[in-house]
Amino acid sequence: MAEKGGKAFDFKLFRRLVSYTNPYRITFYFVALSAILLSVFAILRPFLLQKTIDESFVPKYEELIIFYISLMLGVLLLEVVFQFLFIYFANWLGQEVIRDLRVKLFDHMLGFKKQYYDQSAVGRLVTRAVSDIETIASIFSQGLFMIISDLLKMLVILCFMVYYSWQLTLIVLAILPFIVFATRVFQKKMKTAFEEVRAQVSNLNSFVQERITGMKIVQLFTREEIEHASFKEINNKHKKAWVKTVWYNSIFFPIAEMSSSITIGLIAWYGGLRAAQGDVITLGVVIAFIELSQMLFRPLRQIADKFNTLQMGMVAANRVFAILDTESKIKDLGQLELSEIKGEIDFDNVRFSYLQGEEVLKGISLSVKPGETVAIVGATGAGKSTIINLLSRFYEIDSGVIYIDKKPINTIDLQSLRSHIAVVLQDVFLFADTILNNITLNNPDITEDQVRKAAKEIGIHDFITSLPNGYHYNVKERGVMLSSGQRQLISFLRAYVTNPEILVLDEATSSIDSHSEQMIQDATDKITKDRTSIVIAHRLATIKNADKIIVMDRGKIVEEGNHNELLALDDGYYKNLYDVQFTEVREV
Repeated sequence: MAEKGGKAFDFKLFRRLVSYTNPYRITFYFVALSAILLSVFAILRPFLLQKTIDESFVPKYEELIIFYISLMLGVLLLEVVFQFLFIYFANWLGQEVIRDLRVKLFDHMLGFKKQYYDQSAVGRLVTRAVSDIETIASIFSQGLFMIISDLLKMLVILCFMVYYSWQLTLIVLAILPFIVFATRVFQKKMKTAFEEVRAQVSNLNSFVQERITGMKIVQLFTREEIEHASFKEINNKHKKAWVKTVWYNSIFFPIAEMSSSITIGLIAWYGGLRAAQGDVITLGVVIAFIELSQMLFRPLRQIADKFNTLQMGMVAANRVFAILDTESKIKDLGQLELSEIKGEIDFDNVRFSYLQGEEVLKGISLSVKPGETVAIVGATGAGKSTIINLLSRFYEIDSGVIYIDKKPINTIDLQSLRSHIAVVLQDVFLFADTILNNITLNNPDITEDQVRKAAKEIGIHDFITSLPNGYHYNVKERGVMLSSGQRQLISFLRAYVTNPEILVLDEATSSIDSHSEQMIQDATDKITKDRTSIVIAHRLATIKNADKIIVMDRGKIVEEGNHNELLALDDGYYKNLYDVQFTEVREV
């Protein structure tokens, strides 16, 4: 961004943005035509004014006065009509473009790797998808076509001025280069200033979004004053960025206004003397030139102002396109569409690292038979959850192969692969919607009757119906109306109703009360029956009945067997973990 800071206009970026108007080409051309007609109507007014003064006022021809005034009224009405059409369709075009662009951006973001979101601030992404794209609309409604109209208007005005009096035109042109130079400098400065403004808006959005989301932590650890001070600092930077734009405006516009006033004075002095001497320069021409000079300089000032709008839109577009150009998708080159699977899983010497050079999994090899329940245990950071992420292809492995039913998962269509796997995470995310919609995720293939039946099968129907409105109870943002145990039960049912061949429970009972844990344990026994299941748990008591237990430490499998086999190992890793937890429970 810094390299482009002094660049007044990026035509490559502009052409790319304009390409989004291709589906609305007729509207685009109509708005452009309206801009041309508005420039013609604008020049007709001073032309008719000059004719009225010289051909009717001075000779005192009353009939001509009425005729010219009628023409001026007609031109004014046409100008009003086309001004309305111009403004309406320019804004309509802008809204259509940003609608398409926002949909494309959101669709692109849906396919990003989980790693992208691990490294990206939510507030910044929200800014790109909402306010930045909204700013792009102003390019069409207030920037592009307005500038085109103003430039055409200036060109027509100059031609008209030269035709009527080259001497008065020279007076105007003597001041014009100074204003053009000032405008050019102003544009470059405002480009840099607006980039800084957008950066500070993103920082502000990110800060506010994170603090509001984590307000419980802020208040729990009495960090109100510290966060208040941090917010004041960020807000002050935001203010300074905007003040810089105000500073440039406060310098440029008085200079432009002063130049305009000097031009009017020179036209009145020179043109008035020539008119008084009976020269070819008449009183009507002088008055017309005064109005024309204002019409010439006003677009220059407006162009600078509209260029600000255009620059803000271009900066926003640059940020949005930066996300659209980001290649952070899992390579979905698989051609296999699996209607059903047995659920056999194999990891063959799989290595993986979130950061290059820092391996999390160090040559993992394991096998899960169809219908088998396998538990994975180990200390935090051992790589347990990473295995689940790789099975669902949220990340690309560094080396090795993962198989499902003897087929490498990278040969399976990504959507098809994930449709056979259901995951219950420790950190349950619920949308601000009803319980039913949080369970079905608006899948039309899952009916409310199916959800109710599934809830009864795993024993949580009574819990849901005890809530106000039952299955139609709105849990609010992130499910704040429910306890952590209740959210976990909803997540459990969400996984179950999809009838997956492979079920993954990732720390599903690590942070809930004993009553909810018992409900989930009962549900676990129900839904893992005859289904390939992988259970990751800290509480070893919940996995004693697993067919196989895999013990991990620092990215490697250190032990493997069932509960009794692992307890029989002298000084075994699993035995030590179990003894520690059993001792803690007994002491409690």
